[in-house]
Amino acid sequence: MDVIEKDKIKSTVRESYGKIALLNTLDSCCAPSCCGTDIAPDGSSISLELGYSAGDLANVPDGANMGLGCGNPQAIASLKIGETVLDLGSGGGFDCFLAAPQVGETGKVIGVDMTPEMITKSRLNAINGGFENVEFRLGEIENLPVADNSVDVIISNCVINLSPDKPRVFEETFRVLKPLGRLAISDVVAFAPIPDDVRNDLALYTGCISGASEIEVLEKIMNDCGFMDIQIKPKNESKKFMSKWAPGTPLTDFVVSATIEAVKPA
Repeated sequence: MDVIEKDKIKSTVRESYGKIALLNTLDSCCAPSCCGTDIAPDGSSISLELGYSAGDLANVPDGANMGLGCGNPQAIASLKIGETVLDLGSGGGFDCFLAAPQVGETGKVIGVDMTPEMITKSRLNAINGGFENVEFRLGEIENLPVADNSVDVIISNCVINLSPDKPRVFEETFRVLKPLGRLAISDVVAFAPIPDDVRNDLALYTGCISGASEIEVLEKIMNDCGFMDIQIKPKNESKKFMSKWAPGTPLTDFVVSATIEAVKPA
């Protein structure tokens, strides 16, 4: 994929999610799914289906949860008091606000998103919710605005599949993690070849479908970056909610939600 094609994809994704931030409705998405469905504009029903609890939904500011995702990275993050957490593609700040009390006042949560509208929204949510240990930075996950060796845990929910340059994303995650820092990611992966007509559909790309990498490819990328203890675990139960993302497209024949974990060596 050349630079022009990568920039085209980034621009399309940025525009799509910018519209979601401004309208705050799931059916504003220009794709069939945008990592969700249009059944609940406040995202509550979707998030419960993704594995979040009612308590999680009650503990974030109004508007932070837009139902965008394919799982719950909090479930595998094992966050501890005092840790620094980085959320890739932080959106309205939902996962950041859930992480904040887990790391406590001595910890810190950083959200990075490439969409200005999302950053504005998440910063307002932080103010409204009184979250003093959370900050949001405008930037691309391929070029993180974060210092080397400064993060304990990286979380992300259905965002890396949207990048047209996944090797660069994992290089950046490796750079910013501290030694023994860890990845706790929920994302869409391919367990079978994605048909060309799906791969070439930009709407399905922004919908978190056609940009998914095959599991073996992701494992190689992460291994080449230097990660150890790599675990990519497909969640077959996710096919139930993912089947709603693009009606008429047999997407669950080739993609599924998965947890992605790894550790940076000491």
